[in-house]
Amino acid sequence: MRKIRYLFYIYINRFMFYINGVKYGSNLRVFNRFYLYKNKSAYCVIGNNFTFTSGEAFNPLSRNVRGAIYLPMESSTLTIGDNVGISSACIWAQENITIGNNVNIGADCVILDTDCHNLDYKVRVSKERMPNGMSVDCYTANCMPIVIEDNVLIGTRCIILKGVTIGERSIIAAGSVVTKSIPCDCIAGGNPCRIIRKTN
Repeated sequence: MRKIRYLFYIYINRFMFYINGVKYGSNLRVFNRFYLYKNKSAYCVIGNNFTFTSGEAFNPLSRNVRGAIYLPMESSTLTIGDNVGISSACIWAQENITIGNNVNIGADCVILDTDCHNLDYKVRVSKERMPNGMSVDCYTANCMPIVIEDNVLIGTRCIILKGVTIGERSIIAAGSVVTKSIPCDCIAGGNPCRIIRKTN
């Protein structure tokens, strides 16, 4: 029964990615119910051997959190390399998020390249909406690209904020809030995330 459930979600999610214009390589595996919103003009490409587990049935650390990919703008871009594994993360690419090869992202992480809200309270309380239906508050929020380089490991329940680059082979400890870039070959952790030590 479990194997049937695995296969059902693999094929139904591949179909969902396909009809939403997501380009993906071989062996895409997305398990369980999954939330995908992609603007028709947004760009999303995923490499080979991509695995995304969603919910506690496939990873107990995920609890009952459904994974999500959100690309709301015409110019939104998400690029994911080969051999990437993600558990129930929320990836919000309002501008540009790049995830390299051989990256592991732990359960219940949040990766967002936007503040989600405008810093001006007058805009936040406004009820105005853009022609695409998005609130002016969200549409005008500050955005900066995120880059997660090759061979990075991100522990469970981390938050990666806008403008961050995480260098190759670095490890981010569980529960960290990454507000500034981390160089390659580091172990880093905390809130805010700081370098604990170099690995090389």
